Amino acid sequence: MADDILPALGWSDRWAALAATAAEDLRAPSTPGRVIRHDGALVTVATADELVAVPVLASIDPAPVVGDWVLVADGAVRATLERLSLLRRRDTTRDTEQAIVANVDIVFIVCGLDRPIRPGRVQRATALAVDAGAQPIIVLTKADAVDDPQAVVTLLEETNPGVDVLLTSSRSGAGIDEVRRRTAGHTVVLIGESGAGKSRLTNALREEEVALVGEVREGDSKGRHTTSHREIHTLAGGGILVDTPGIRSVGLWTDTESVDATFDDVEALAADCRFSDCAHQGEPGCAVRAAIERGELDPARLAGWRGLVEEADQAARRQEAKAWRQGEGRAPRNQTRRGRARVPDDPEDE
Repeated sequence: MADDILPALGWSDRWAALAATAAEDLRAPSTPGRVIRHDGALVTVATADELVAVPVLASIDPAPVVGDWVLVADGAVRATLERLSLLRRRDTTRDTEQAIVANVDIVFIVCGLDRPIRPGRVQRATALAVDAGAQPIIVLTKADAVDDPQAVVTLLEETNPGVDVLLTSSRSGAGIDEVRRRTAGHTVVLIGESGAGKSRLTNALREEEVALVGEVREGDSKGRHTTSHREIHTLAGGGILVDTPGIRSVGLWTDTESVDATFDDVEALAADCRFSDCAHQGEPGCAVRAAIERGELDPARLAGWRGLVEEADQAARRQEAKAWRQGEGRAPRNQTRRGRARVPDDPEDE
């Protein structure tokens, strides 16, 4: 019955109303459910009564991803219900938007302490979460891999103001209860590099072995892709957890407003600059530079903001150019926002 399955997956009056409206448009008997796994041409949907693997019609727009609520009729997904949020990134191989998880509330940015922490990558992931309308939380795994893990926590708190940093160890169980508390009543997704500890964290939160765990290479701490697909796991405390394969690059497919929201401390200072188009590169009356000189803003924070805004600008121009070539929209812009440094096409090159 619906009372046994769907509420545990986040079913609410909102989704019931959307499903009823969409069912009227279909004009055919249909069953609502949530996509809990994606395997190529098939998706696994949890309905009130069963788990069913069904194909997706090519005409469905948007194509459903894990986390979507859908309608199933005649043995196929026939409709995707309007999303509350969408975590997405740039597919660097095809320069297109890649949807990752829909209807997510919290993004756990998982970083293993057995490898160097790259602040630029963390900031990119934070921008993706903000773009999705989700709350970013940094989760440090393998706390026993370094002598002073708290120093890393402090560093990330300083370079990501307003973003909570949780320290965990799946082997000892340290910090797991706090992560579990944060998931209660929410749909959360784990993103991070292969080998960062997402699968171990999933197993620790579930208190059972539901995700394969791989070893990492000695020397560079790189892991194998033990998770090969995105999949929803329900937690005893009421949370909904989405494990994802490790991602090598974190390319932005967002607008500059999401980046600005990620760096709201820089934006707040910029509002006091003498000139509205201040590039923060030595102009008179620059409040951002003044804050750096007073030691109130880390220069690396400004550099990170510059790079991500430029990357978002580049993505927007590519989208405009593509739409223009297809006869949609206006001609693409030739100029970017003033004063932004260029960034490499592959975010791995930071």
